[in-house]
Amino acid sequence: MAYNPENYKRIAAQYKDKNLRAKQAAEMRRAEIHEKLPQVMEIDRALSQTGLRIMREALNGKDGLDARIKKLEEGNALLLEARREILLAAGYPEDYTSVHYECNDCMDVGFIDGKMCKCMRRALTLAGYESSGVLKLIEKQNFSTFDLKYYDGAERANMERILARTKHYAATFDGKHMRNLLFIGTTGLGKTHLSSAIAKEVVENGHDVIYESAQKIFSDFEAEKFGRTAQGEDRTSRYMTCDLLIIDDLGTEMQSQFTVSCLYNLVNTRLIAEKSMIISTNIRKEELLSKYTDRITSRLFGEFEICVFSGKDIRSQKLLRG
Repeated sequence: MAYNPENYKRIAAQYKDKNLRAKQAAEMRRAEIHEKLPQVMEIDRALSQTGLRIMREALNGKDGLDARIKKLEEGNALLLEARREILLAAGYPEDYTSVHYECNDCMDVGFIDGKMCKCMRRALTLAGYESSGVLKLIEKQNFSTFDLKYYDGAERANMERILARTKHYAATFDGKHMRNLLFIGTTGLGKTHLSSAIAKEVVENGHDVIYESAQKIFSDFEAEKFGRTAQGEDRTSRYMTCDLLIIDDLGTEMQSQFTVSCLYNLVNTRLIAEKSMIISTNIRKEELLSKYTDRITSRLFGEFEICVFSGKDIRSQKLLRG
């Protein structure tokens, strides 16, 4: 995943001492408790001697060693229970002096066995949304703000099915199994809203999502192809490698042989890699068939689940209703 270099630098700096800060905060809470509750300090001192006591028992011979160690463990269990009761009686949670990590998987270091933890990926993705302005979109356009009152009759029934499908898609997205959706319908029917809603849920579950307009994506490919980017800058690999790519407004881009080639390469590469996509377009199926090559449309209509949006422009309805 090729994250924005500035975002990566900033997030990596945050993680640099995040683990240490969590441990230091726990030590400060422990010092506070030791000052206020001397009984706990005495218990902690006794517990800290456990390793030394086990070594001493081992030096006394192997005969009965298991039984002696078990006795030590039982004693520790009693001390821990007494510690817990003292803390609770004083109004503190039993884990008050424990280290509280924001992420227990990586213990706030950002990586697990050399691989980036999902918490850091999510932080980078959210940072990417924020820097690109998309974060504001997904905050306003999510499942909780999607309203079926703007649809009637058969159109409402159709949208109820699409809404249920998209909610299930977002809730069960795992980044491992390829699942593609193609949203077709004229402007103002909820395609962008539901795309944003899916993006929000999938991001919150720790997956890498890129939400971008077709025009911006092709512009990035063009800039990279014709040397209009800074040396070493990578604008396009993220479109190939993210867990979910959402392409908004396909068909609004200035069409050329280059953009058609880019679209084919992008879609085909992700299909081969079994990476999920959602594509929305304001043009009808017949227009897609005439606008793009068979190599593209055969993949769109063969590898994507089609969701046809119908109804009246919601934005216009909102204006009429005041």
